[in-house]
Amino acid sequence: MERTIVASFATRREADLAIEHLVQQHGIDRTDIFVRVPGEANSAGTKAAGADVESGHPGVKKDGRPELAGPIEVSVDCHSGKIANVEAAFREVGALKLKAQ
Repeated sequence: MERTIVASFATRREADLAIEHLVQQHGIDRTDIFVRVPGEANSAGTKAAGADVESGHPGVKKDGRPELAGPIEVSVDCHSGKIANVEAAFREVGALKLKAQ
């Protein structure tokens, strides 16, 4: 039976790590993974991290501020045999909430 597992993350970095782990370590097909921000607002999460904090260039200050209007949601369509792996991968990188649909 196929289920959709949805996790919320505070940062875009955590969401990206979750996707990377799902694809590379657990063999989840990238086309079965979806990323969105709930609601209408553009958001990079609820707290700044990674490229939202640093410019990526040594000695160059970061210009601007990230939109922090809400969590990032990552959802995965998976078969029952992989649900535990998906949930574990989400928890490992800091999922705020998990739900199965």
